[in-house]
Amino acid sequence: MGLSKTRQAIVAGQFYPASAADIKKVINGFLDSKSSKVNAIACMLPHAGYKYSGKVAAQTLAGINIRDKVILLGPNHTGFGEAYSIMAEGSWVTPLGQVNIDAQLAKNILGSCGYLKNDFLAHAQEHSLEVQLPLLQYFKKSFEIVPIAFMSDDLTVLKKIGEDISRVIKKNSLEDKVLLLASSDMTHYEPQEKAETKDKIAIDAILELDPDKLLEVIGQYNISMCGYAPVIVMLSAARALGAKTARLANYQTSSEATGDRSSVVGYAGIILE
Repeated sequence: MGLSKTRQAIVAGQFYPASAADIKKVINGFLDSKSSKVNAIACMLPHAGYKYSGKVAAQTLAGINIRDKVILLGPNHTGFGEAYSIMAEGSWVTPLGQVNIDAQLAKNILGSCGYLKNDFLAHAQEHSLEVQLPLLQYFKKSFEIVPIAFMSDDLTVLKKIGEDISRVIKKNSLEDKVLLLASSDMTHYEPQEKAETKDKIAIDAILELDPDKLLEVIGQYNISMCGYAPVIVMLSAARALGAKTARLANYQTSSEATGDRSSVVGYAGIILE
């Protein structure tokens, strides 16, 4: 789209605080003891309001050495834009400051993957990637991003995109410079026990690094995980980059914040090495 497009924060003051000081205070309140950090290849984080899922996201990120480049993979909730949308240039702004897109890496991914389209519209009103940025900024002062959003359940295409991304990373010797971050919440609006049961089935497939199984169980058990497409991309890329293990860093549901166990949303933080 236009050169050096700036994507302004649209959910500051809703999903997370509107001021830098308040964001830092809220995230700081989620953290307990000092975590030892691992050199993760990829992670999965939730993307609800910080009141609901911020603790899971913050505690998961606290255990990761965030790399200089973060490829953000998220679902397209809005229905706007292309099915496979990369924002290939410009910057994103949050109350904690500006984060630039790594235009060269984005261009390389765009050039290597026939399915992705350079598209600002898909990202303009989408919250699933924006909510990750202040969390990343809290833990790391300077990094670049490549934002990609998905509106598809085509397993073959999603796996191919993941493999294409991994090929670009390897070709440019960026294995130690890039973190893949998939943004997804788990089960939506079901009773606590049912949500926990369904989420465990999906989480187990992710921990097995098995994108085929993940899509299979989502269909079989009717699991309303909104970001399974980006997680499939992340798993495919991470496997190609040599990921051997995954662990559940944290899991909770919205009932922790609301006290309502009759209708919850599930949130999981997962780290891949």
